[in-house]
Amino acid sequence: MSLEPNFSTRDLRAILALSQTRNFGQAAVRMHLSQSALSALIARVEKQLGAKLFERSTRAVELTDAGQVFLLYAQDLLRDTQLAWQAVSDVVQLHSGTVTVAALPSLAASVVPTLFAEYAKQYPAVRLSLLDTLSGEAFDLVRQGKVDFALTAANPQQEDLRYTQLATDQFVLLCPEGHPLAASSAPILLEDTLHYPHVSMGSGASVRQYLDVYLWGKGHKFTPAYELDHIATIGALVSAGQGISALPGAAVSLLRDPRLQQLPLALDIERPLGVVARRHFPLSSAAQAMYQMLVGHTEMYFSRSFSPSA
Repeated sequence: MSLEPNFSTRDLRAILALSQTRNFGQAAVRMHLSQSALSALIARVEKQLGAKLFERSTRAVELTDAGQVFLLYAQDLLRDTQLAWQAVSDVVQLHSGTVTVAALPSLAASVVPTLFAEYAKQYPAVRLSLLDTLSGEAFDLVRQGKVDFALTAANPQQEDLRYTQLATDQFVLLCPEGHPLAASSAPILLEDTLHYPHVSMGSGASVRQYLDVYLWGKGHKFTPAYELDHIATIGALVSAGQGISALPGAAVSLLRDPRLQQLPLALDIERPLGVVARRHFPLSSAAQAMYQMLVGHTEMYFSRSFSPSA
């Protein structure tokens, strides 16, 4: 059984040069080879093919029928190789590519726009995609490879996922203006507010889970009057006097209603915020650049958004 021929791009370029110049001396100069080295290269290729590519005479060098057929494929191979090299180069140098990020709704509306704007300024050819979702679903999207990484408020602590904490988020109490609790400037115990109706996220949200665990530890079961999925709806109900809400600064920073008041909470809990990626799969060049931008400039993206006074 004969072995398949093994040609390098240098071999193909040498054949192309000889077919164009029809002269060993000129082709050798073009290839930066000695004439004897070029002759040996052509002979080696012909031996692998089992066919003569060139007819040599004292006057000229001509392509054989086999040489003409081979030349067509050699040109295609060289072109495809160049295209492949250029495509890889574009990806590595971030002249193309895609980055897809999953993020909690509060982070998708606060951190991510600033991050995407800065990234797009540096790498305008990379396409960016965003999915806003809760932490549990975000972990699944990362695990399935549907997103490059996720910004979440929970550490998955699972072997196949890598978590890097970037910041912490403090809780505040959101009240309508004129609410009785607003008369105090001292931090308020969350358990002392339970006789007022609360407006909260649903039980699947990390915000709610932190509150449930905290109050359970204080001997209370948290039973909000309203359970909602969207921060804007929570803010609207509180503004309308339908209750109060304990929310992290990331969420409160999205609400611009002047009728809402933020009060300090005496909570000994902070919500960690971090980035989750697959542990055993390297990020693409484009995603790695964004990940490094986020981790390397954490303060730029988080500090303004998550202070209680933001």
